[in-house]
Formats: sequence, structure tokens, C-alpha cells
Amino acid sequence: MASRTPSPWVGLAALLLPVTLMTADLGVLWLATPDLAADLGPSSSQLLWITDAYGFMTCGFLLVMGALGDRIGRRRLLVLGSLGIAAASLIAAYANNPETLIVARAVLGVAGAAVLPSTLSLITHMFTDPRQRARAIALWVTALSTGIAIGPVIGGILLQHWWWGSVFLIGVPVVALSLPAVLLLVPEYRAPHPGRFDLPSVLLFLLAVLPVVYGVKKAAESGVAPVHALPVLVGAGFAVLFVRRQHRLSTPLIDLRLFSDRAFTGALLTLLLGMMALNSIEYLVPQFLLNISDLSPLAAGLWLLPSAAGLVLGSQLTPLLTRRFRPAYVIAVGVVLTVPGFWMIAVAGAGDGGVWGSALGSTLVMFGVAPISVLGTGLAMGAAPAEKAGAASGAGQTAYDLGLALGIAVTGSVSVAIYRAELDDSLPAGLPAEAAHTARDSVGSAASAAETLPQPLSEQLLGAARDAFTTGFHATAAVGAGLALVTAAVALLMLRHVPTEAAAATEEADAADALGAADVAEATDTTAATPAAEAAMTPHP
Repeated sequence: MASRTPSPWVGLAALLLPVTLMTADLGVLWLATPDLAADLGPSSSQLLWITDAYGFMTCGFLLVMGALGDRIGRRRLLVLGSLGIAAASLIAAYANNPETLIVARAVLGVAGAAVLPSTLSLITHMFTDPRQRARAIALWVTALSTGIAIGPVIGGILLQHWWWGSVFLIGVPVVALSLPAVLLLVPEYRAPHPGRFDLPSVLLFLLAVLPVVYGVKKAAESGVAPVHALPVLVGAGFAVLFVRRQHRLSTPLIDLRLFSDRAFTGALLTLLLGMMALNSIEYLVPQFLLNISDLSPLAAGLWLLPSAAGLVLGSQLTPLLTRRFRPAYVIAVGVVLTVPGFWMIAVAGAGDGGVWGSALGSTLVMFGVAPISVLGTGLAMGAAPAEKAGAASGAGQTAYDLGLALGIAVTGSVSVAIYRAELDDSLPAGLPAEAAHTARDSVGSAASAAETLPQPLSEQLLGAARDAFTTGFHATAAVGAGLALVTAAVALLMLRHVPTEAAAATEEADAADALGAADVAEATDTTAATPAAEAAMTPHP
């Protein structure tokens, strides 16, 4: 009896495990940072790299890994990336100095860049029906949001009982469970004619992206300054060289002709701006809960659950809505719904009211941004041919991650500038210069400095730092609301021609029927011509 091919939905379940791990790893680090900082004693710059090395390297390598998967096989790249995650997780867990942890986080970022586009492009290959594909991509986004949900909770539980390195060990069992399932249930796919993998293009792309990400992250760390424009300009110069080389190659790293498609370009812009709006407050809410509301890591993780639930719910509703409404309208309405959420965050203060306001506000923001996560990547991949799916998914994920980085940079610069200006105006008299200098770094640094001071001075410094942070926090929410409205306008302008899912499925079916009819007609013509040709070749008496 012939063996039965496993359902693609079973294979999808195996693909979603490593995807969930990607965002869970990010969430656990948010809460583990104070403990690892106390243990390893990193400088402020090293602490920033511990936090950002993962996203920094992921953003730089996503497009490269997407193109590589098209050539060596997407499942193979997924396996290699998963093994890299397991190895780097072990190194990070037992790191005994900041440098080792930074390297481990960087390797995790490269491995994550191999996993994300591989899973997404395999989904495109496994699900050929547009409706099923949309549902599968929605589940993929749900897996990302589930990681956001369980990451802080798992991290809080682990930190309650073990050392900070335990939060990284969750990657090892996830890889051990997912790898055998992927090898058994997920078919391999590679582009039939991928062409040569151009290493100079890879180098030029990295030199274009990484300096830009570095520049914006430094701006977020210490505020906007002319010196931060230098790496951005260097990256822009290499970007020009990259584009020129792609135009000359017969098999480029990314086919720039894809950007002539309004749906592809509009999807990437929507992803970029939407993630900027989201991350304007996403990375600050945990700090608000920990430093302003005085919650424990576990309690803060639990209060972040509603926002992840909002992302899950929005992700699941999106495919249902796009059956009746155009994607541009679904995205625009969702983004407009984030504005009340940003307002709730902009008025959140200390105490229980601030906890409720920030939690509910971020829930609305995550719910409203969910359609962008689902539809942005799907639209970009749908505009590309199947053999370019890996590169297209890499481009989509690059826009996603670059948006997150820019969101931190733009709003982080606003937050840092306001925090320092407010703190400088309200520092208590008699504060030692060293304590004042330390407090200007962040509200967490101010809390550490306050522990070394006498009681009245300590309370005054801590109160001033918390007030300054809250003012900057509120300002970033206002900036996020503005970015959200710009995102809605871009979606309506560039994506309004994209049909509903039902209309797209009908058009695809009609095209397939027309192609089938043409093939039948061609075959009939060939059959009819054969007797005539034979008769012409037969000698007449």
C-alpha cells in the first residue's frame, strides 16, 4: 500500500516551534537584563550590545539568508540555523563575561536570520491555495506573538528560581523537538535555477545595512548627534554600490525589478513604518512596569500577556476580514485603532492606574498592528515568483526588523533627550557629580546610583528620575501615534489596488482554467494536424 503524504498543516506545526523561540528569546532578555548586569558588570555600551546584538545581526543577515536558502535548500538552511541557535544558547547561558555574551547573542542573531525566512518561504511552497496560505501565514505571525507572550512569563518563572543564564536554555529543548519533526514532515525546496551566489553582493549588502543599524542604535543610546550620521552615510554609500551591482548581475542577490511592483514596495514600506510605530513603545513598556510601577519580573511578564493576546487575536481575525475587504482597508482601520491605545499610554502614570493604562494601551496597539504583520509579508511574497520566495521573505523580514530598529532609534532618541533634559532641571541639591553622571544614563542607572546615597537624597533622585522617564515615555507614545497615521496613509495610497482574498482566489482560478483550456486547444491542434501531415507525406497513386 502506498504511503500517505503528511498533511502540510502537520508540517506547519513543526515549522512554528522555532519561530516561537525567536521572539521568546527576545522577551526573556528584557526581564533578565538587571540580573545579568549585576553579575557580569558590563559597561553601558556593552549592555546595549548584549541587548541589541541579536536584532542587529538578524536585520543584517535576513536578506542574505533568504537568498542562500533559495540556492542550498530552505529546509537545509532551517536545520543549520536551528543547530546554531542551540549552540549559541548554551554559550550565552554559561557566559562568564560580557564579551562572550555579546558574541553568543550575535551568533543567535545570524542563526535566527536563517530560521525566519526559511520557515516563511517553506510555508509559501507548502500551501499553494491562496486562502490556505493566508491562514498559514496568520498562524506564523501568531507563533511570533505567542513567543512574545510566553517569553516574559517563562523568563519571570526561571528568574524566580534560577540564575539569569537559565533563560537562554529554553532554546535547546525547542530545537531538539522541532528538528526531527521538520526533517520528517517538511519537504525540501530550492529554486530550480538559482544562479551563482554572489559573495561581493553579500558583503556590499552587509556594509550597507549594518552601519545604518549601528548609527540609529547609537542615536537611541545617547541621543541624536552629528557623529551618528557618519555610519549612516557610509551605509548609504555602500547601498548605492550594492544597487549598481545588482543591476549588472544576471542572477542578483535580490531582483530589484520586484520593487517596480506597487504591492511589493507598498508592503515593505507598510512593514517598515508599522514596526516603527509599534516599537516606539513596545520596548519601553517593560521598563515602565519594572522601574516606575515597581513590579517584579514575573508580575511584569504577566501584565504583558494581554498585549500578546491582542496580537494573537488580530492575527487570527485578519484572514477572515481580507475575504471581504481589501488588505489596504484592513491595515488602515487596524492602524487607526492603535491611536486610542497610544493615548492611554501617553496618560499612564505611576501606581495601579498606570499599570492598567499601559497594559490596555499596548494591547490595543498590538491588536491594531497585527494586520501589518500578517498581510505585509504575505503581500511582498505574493508579488514575487515562487523561485524568489526566499529572497522576498528575507526582504520582508528585513523591513520588519529595520522598522523595529528605527522605531527604537527615533523614539528612543526622543525619550533619552527628554529624560536628560527633565532630569537636569530637577536633580536634588547636594547630589555628588558621579551619581548625577550615572543617573543620566537611564532610569535603571539612576536607581542603582540612588542605592549608594543617604535616604533623603536617594528618594529625591529616584523620584526625579522616574518623573523624567515618565515624561519621555508619554512623548514617545505621541510620536508612535503619528507614525501610525502615516502608516495608514501609505497603505491606502499604495495597496488599495490589491483585491480581497476571495477576488484574488477567483482570478487565480480563472487564470488556471484559461491556461488549461489553452493547453487542451494546443493539444487538439497538434492531434488534428498529425493525420493531415501523414496524408501529405503519403504518395498518391
